[in-house]
Amino acid sequence: MATSEIYETAFDEDVQNESNQCPECDGQVTTNVAETVCEECGLVLEDERIDHGPEWRSFSDDEQNRERTGAPLTATRHDRGLSTEIGEKVEATREQFAGRKRRRLARMRREHSRSRFQSKAERILAHGLGEIHRLTSALGLSKAFGEQACSLFRSAQNEDILCGRSVEAMAAASVHGACRCLGLSRTLADVANVARVKQSRVRSSYQAINVELGLPTKPVKPTAFVPRLASALEVTDSIRQRARALTRAAQEADITVGVQPSGFAAACLYKACHEHGWLVSQRDVAEVADISPRTIRTHRDALDELGVNPASETKS
Repeated sequence: MATSEIYETAFDEDVQNESNQCPECDGQVTTNVAETVCEECGLVLEDERIDHGPEWRSFSDDEQNRERTGAPLTATRHDRGLSTEIGEKVEATREQFAGRKRRRLARMRREHSRSRFQSKAERILAHGLGEIHRLTSALGLSKAFGEQACSLFRSAQNEDILCGRSVEAMAAASVHGACRCLGLSRTLADVANVARVKQSRVRSSYQAINVELGLPTKPVKPTAFVPRLASALEVTDSIRQRARALTRAAQEADITVGVQPSGFAAACLYKACHEHGWLVSQRDVAEVADISPRTIRTHRDALDELGVNPASETKS
């Protein structure tokens, strides 16, 4: 029995047949963009040819920016960034359009904007994501926090948590939830100050998101609030380091459990200021931390009972 090696003969798509004769009738063979056909009998020798040209595309006139794909998908847009927009800017080198053409472009832009939304849910989603973008810009948050907040808002809409609640309140609650999940020192009052709704409505919406979605929130430690409060009071670096040492000692002694982290950080900063002779009132520190002066006095007494030695101060 005759045997042969495996894959001794094979078909290579890159190898083209150089013969111009038809194997059936020996007629003339012609090749166009789509297929190879015999002119005599009409036999199709090859079709659906593979385009071996470059796959990149250039969106500029100079062809320097050779991109293989379009813009990446993003969670900050209701359609993941797949839709297009009609721009409003005109290049300076071109003449201004006539009034009739400008009205036509404005009408096309309006109708194109309306066609982007397939349902009322998408329109609400777009409004909520736009509000999240405004809040993150006002708070100075990075792009990662914005994408996390947009994902929370989208999940809340899919779980029907938006029903009966304000879109602005849910957007602010999503931003606060993203800060809690990523361990950022932003309180609910900080988010509510730049929101367009009251703090009570933001708190109610956040509680609904936290309960229904089960957010993996991280406990924020008082140490995370010390730099922001110290910058607001414009204290020295030695006072800031002393305040962080006090917060770390309090955390090791487990006296920060169950207390407001921003209030405890403010008390540590107040105690550090008085140790270094920096004159600051309890009311000034309380206004920066958005707490009451009584809270500072209560946490200061707890620090006095702890008895942290100033010599144990550590630099960071």
